[in-house]
Amino acid sequence: MLRRNFIHSLGAGLLLGASGRQSLAANLGQAQGKPRVIVVGAGFGGLTVAKYIRITSKQKIEVVLIDPSASFVSAPLSNLIFSGQKNIAQLTFSRERMCKTYGIQLLQDTVIKIDSDKNKILLQSGHEMHFDRLVLSPGISLMFDQFPSITDKKSGAGIVHAMQAGPQTLQLKKQLEAMPDGGVFAITIPVAPYRCPPAPYERACQVGLYLKKFKPKSKILILDANPEITSKSLLFKKTWATHFPQMIEYRNNHTLMDVNLKENELIFEVQDEIKADILNIIPPMRAGLIAIENNLANINKRWCGVHFDSFESSVNPRIHIIGDAIQGGDLMPKSAQVAYGQGKACAEAVTQLLLGQTFDLKPHYNSLCYSILTANTAAHVGTDHEYSPELQSMAVVKGSQEISSKDSIEDYQKALQWAKDIWQDVLT
Repeated sequence: MLRRNFIHSLGAGLLLGASGRQSLAANLGQAQGKPRVIVVGAGFGGLTVAKYIRITSKQKIEVVLIDPSASFVSAPLSNLIFSGQKNIAQLTFSRERMCKTYGIQLLQDTVIKIDSDKNKILLQSGHEMHFDRLVLSPGISLMFDQFPSITDKKSGAGIVHAMQAGPQTLQLKKQLEAMPDGGVFAITIPVAPYRCPPAPYERACQVGLYLKKFKPKSKILILDANPEITSKSLLFKKTWATHFPQMIEYRNNHTLMDVNLKENELIFEVQDEIKADILNIIPPMRAGLIAIENNLANINKRWCGVHFDSFESSVNPRIHIIGDAIQGGDLMPKSAQVAYGQGKACAEAVTQLLLGQTFDLKPHYNSLCYSILTANTAAHVGTDHEYSPELQSMAVVKGSQEISSKDSIEDYQKALQWAKDIWQDVLT
C-alpha cells in the first residue's frame, strides 16, 4: 500500500464514530458568522490543514493562514541542489493559487504572541486577530544556544545548516563551489530526533556527486552524534563504499560541543578538534519558536505533546499542533509526508469540533521517505500508523514497515513523482 497512491490512502484513513468527546466550540466564544481557524506556519502541514478545513467544513469555517515567508520552498529534494540535479527555482512555489481557490486568507506576517485566555494572537505588524481554534505547524527551531561560542543564539550567525530550505541551501552551495580541490566538507549531525532523519546522509551523497565531477581530490566527513546512521543505514554504507570510496568517511558518536568559526574548527565532547574547509553544522532541534515561547513544548522543553485523536495540545486544548514540532509516535519521523497526513487528520478534527458534532476520530496515515543516493537511484522506507485508543497515541500497523533492499532507478522515479504529487495537492 505504501508505494501506491499515498494521497488516496490518506484520504480514506479517518474513521468517525457516534461516541466520543463533545465539541468545545460552545465554550470558545465563536465570532459572529463563521467560526475562524488561524493556521500558523505554511509548510506541508499548515498548507494541508488550511486547505482541508475548508474542504471538510464545506466552507463553513473561515481559515486564515499566516507565514513570514513570501514563498514556499520544498525541503524534500533540496539536497539535489548540491549535485546540480535541481535548482532553487524548481523547488520554490507560490501559495496564493491554492489560497485563492479555497477562499483562505493568506497573510505574510509573524505571530509573536498567543493570548489563549482571550483567543487572540498578536502579529509582528501590530495587528491582533481572534480565533475559535488555533493550529500551529511551526516546524523546527535550531538550538544554537548549545554552542557557547555562538554569540547570536537566535539566528546562529555564521552557522550554515541548510535544514530549512532556501537561502541557507544556496549559501552552502556557494561554499561548495568555492572550496578548493582537495578540501574537506564536514557535516555534523545531532542526536535524534531531528528533522528528516536521512537528510544529512543523503546530502553527503549529493555533495559527493558534485565533488567527484569537479573536485575529485576532496573529502567528506560525516560526524554523527548518534551511535549509528539513523535511517537506511545499510543502504547508505553500501552507496558510500560503492560510489564514493575514499571520499566519504563516516564517524559515529561524535557529539559536537562548540565551534570555532574563525578557525573553521569543530570541538567535540570526547574526540580531538577537527578542522575543515566547509562546516555544515546541523544543530540540535526543537519545536518552532512560537511553540517554545508560548510554553507549548512540554516534552523535555523541546517538543509539543498532543492528543493524537485531535492533535489538540496537551497543554491547551484550544490549540492544535502538527508536523515537526510535536513528539511523534513509534517509528514516526519528522517529515513532509507525516506533516501532510497529520494536516488532513487535524482538519477533520477541527471541523468536527467547531461544527458542534460529537466525534471519535481515529487518524490513520503513513510515513514514506525517499532518499536520493546517486544521480539516478534512490531508496525508500515507509510505515503505516494508526491511532490506538489503548495507547492514546499513534501506533505502527503490524507488518506495514517497508524498506528498500537496494537502491534503484525505480525508486528514483517514484521519489520525483512523490514530490510532484504532494506539491500538487498542497499547493493547488
